[in-house]
Amino acid sequence: MNARTPHSTALRLALAVGSALLLTACGVVDAAEGGGSTRSPAKGDDLTVGLLLPDKETTRFEKFDHPLIKARVASLTHGKGTVRYANAGASAKRQSRQFEQMISARVDAVLVDAVDAKAIEPDVEKAKDAGIPVIAYDRLAQGPIDAYISHDNELVGEVQGRAIMEALGDKAESSKIVMLNGSPADPNTARFKQGALGVLQNKVAIAKSYDVEEWLPKIAEADMKQAIAAIGLDNIAAVYSANDGMAGAAIDALKKAGATKIPPVTGQDADLAAVQRIVSGEQYMSVYKSFLEEANSAADMAVAKIQGQDIMFDALTQDTVDSPTEKDIPSMLVPVVALTQANIKETVIKDGVYTVKDICTAAYAARCAAIGLE
Repeated sequence: MNARTPHSTALRLALAVGSALLLTACGVVDAAEGGGSTRSPAKGDDLTVGLLLPDKETTRFEKFDHPLIKARVASLTHGKGTVRYANAGASAKRQSRQFEQMISARVDAVLVDAVDAKAIEPDVEKAKDAGIPVIAYDRLAQGPIDAYISHDNELVGEVQGRAIMEALGDKAESSKIVMLNGSPADPNTARFKQGALGVLQNKVAIAKSYDVEEWLPKIAEADMKQAIAAIGLDNIAAVYSANDGMAGAAIDALKKAGATKIPPVTGQDADLAAVQRIVSGEQYMSVYKSFLEEANSAADMAVAKIQGQDIMFDALTQDTVDSPTEKDIPSMLVPVVALTQANIKETVIKDGVYTVKDICTAAYAARCAAIGLE
């Protein structure tokens, strides 16, 4: 990844967007007269953004990303803009058909979270030929995409790896861990793994490592069951799980094998079930990525691109990344944070992702009270 100081993204974005808004107020961006406008006169607020999300197993896509993007597009376009939505259900072939339908419908831009980053390339090419800009959302798609928005995915893996090292402490060197990585078709998987291995390799013994097809929990549970049989239940000191769905599956496998105390298990996405497992102590941590910031910024980028608001678009894409097919793709990398019992209030509750009532149901009320979550 070739990114320009991703950790200062939020500050630079605030300054750049502020400058863009100032220029707008001064009549530079959207001038009523003269040649100073960077907004295309051909497209106003009556626009359509195509949104292609990869699966329904990951809770955030249906619960947060889709409704947030839909609401933001409407807000940016005075209620005139719409979102045409499709979910691939973890099928790259289905997503390709959905992409072709977006192109046939002549949407004004496509936000795509690819099931398979390589397989989606011909569809990106077709969109390019049709004059439809494509923004890769959450996962870096191959082909001539116009922009990319996600998180610093190598940092995600680093945060997960550091959490395991913190949990193991002085026992790390003699510890055996299991790694449940994401789908090999997802380019983020390699970045998560690279970040995690940068922290874990040569410091713990990685006894078993699996790439879980399509991120499916049922496959992760089968892999974990195999790892338990090979390593021995009592010899597994921690489980690196790349996301929360697989973390839940790993915990289920450990319980079924007779574990009375669950070793530290990582996750990602801050699913409600994962947050509750963190409250109960079954899951050690998750990586919280602001759905609100990522979704809203993606909608901002799509609308700015469609309307020709070049200054705003550039303000939103201050980073660059490389894909296997493209170099220096304009990008935004949204910061991440380790979610633990200690900061639930300051993260998912403060951001309005969940309420205390959502998290602290009857089954978790006592544990919530014990950690001061009331």
